[in-house]
Amino acid sequence: MSVAPIRPKGPPLNAMRAFEAAARHVSFVAAADELCVTPGAISQHIKTLEDWAGTSLFRRNAQGVELTKAGASLVSRFTLAFDALADATRSLRNLGPDVDFHIAALPSVAQLWLPKRLSKVRAHFPMINFSVTAMETPPSLSRELFDLAIFFDVPDGSTDQVSICADEIVPVCAPALLERVAEFDTVTLLHDQTWADDWAVWSKATATPTGDPMRGPRFSLYSLAVEEAKASAGVLIGHLCLIEDALANGSLKRADEHTCHTGRHLCARLPDEARRRPETDQVVSLLH
Repeated sequence: MSVAPIRPKGPPLNAMRAFEAAARHVSFVAAADELCVTPGAISQHIKTLEDWAGTSLFRRNAQGVELTKAGASLVSRFTLAFDALADATRSLRNLGPDVDFHIAALPSVAQLWLPKRLSKVRAHFPMINFSVTAMETPPSLSRELFDLAIFFDVPDGSTDQVSICADEIVPVCAPALLERVAEFDTVTLLHDQTWADDWAVWSKATATPTGDPMRGPRFSLYSLAVEEAKASAGVLIGHLCLIEDALANGSLKRADEHTCHTGRHLCARLPDEARRRPETDQVVSLLH
């Protein structure tokens, strides 16, 4: 007669994943954002793990959370384990002959800068399916199955970051509005919520008065603000790399001759070399 003893069970994988993310960020909110769940779900997962282990892993307080001594002792092991799991998952995915190449990009980049360049990349790699996900914050390329991330950032000199171009800004408006833009403190200023301080940055850098640089309507997507500028709703700070087509076809005009550098660059972030697809470096070259 065969014997099938009951084996001891470990904690749920999702609970361990929640702990690792929360421990790495020392934040339930940041972990929830990374794992696309609610902070309450992260908290419940942590409680499940604490109940299973019989010890507290986090201290909760009014300012947030902090790791206990027991929790801190586990961070490096859990991080290594989930890094290894991510590598194994990536290797499994790459076994297929027609694997998708996943690109994460800031919404404005995905909408205004990437399409024309991606068509050139697709022509060069007709057998690869290129997928684009618009995100407000860069993903973790060591954990998530993205092959490339394109966002504005400050160059850090690392080998996994490629600077594509400097982020230069200048006020722009529709041709019909251009003649009426005499002083910037008398016109409607348009704003993108991601770069809410654009007007203040440009005004200070160029010593150009704008009145209250925060006045005027705001838009949740930069592409919406660009369309409003084209419709003569006001003057927008144009990020030159994002509005090159609009300037080229004349739907937007520079409202001032002075440009300034924000200190950021449009950058491509690559996974660690061991995790990269063979085509990744060439894709980045074609996007320049």
